[in-house]
Amino acid sequence: MQDTCSVVIDVNTEYAREHSDPNKGHYLFIYYIRIRNQGHQAVQLISRHWVITDADGHTEEVRGDGVVGKQPILQPGGEHQYNSFCVLKTSVGCMHGSFQMQGEDGIYFDAPITAFGLAIPGILN
Repeated sequence: MQDTCSVVIDVNTEYAREHSDPNKGHYLFIYYIRIRNQGHQAVQLISRHWVITDADGHTEEVRGDGVVGKQPILQPGGEHQYNSFCVLKTSVGCMHGSFQMQGEDGIYFDAPITAFGLAIPGILN
């Protein structure tokens, strides 16, 4: 059985000023994901689930197969990196979610993605 703690997910974010238009309530944030398999068996990323919340409390859920069109297999000690983006109507928000994984033993499990902030630089200081 796969230990859900064996899949470690790191997130970094960036405000994409050149693709944003604050006057129209359009704030684009890029998020960079690194998924590491620290377990003893290969795992495959099957699907994703994101919960995206802006500063007005508007929440959107996103579900889908894989990440950016891929369902990568991570060998023990392996990792997969990708980046994607989301658009908010406010200059501040947050995301959290999970990746559904399947171990080579056939067992499915969710790898949680801890909440992380999205904010234009300097807005929270």
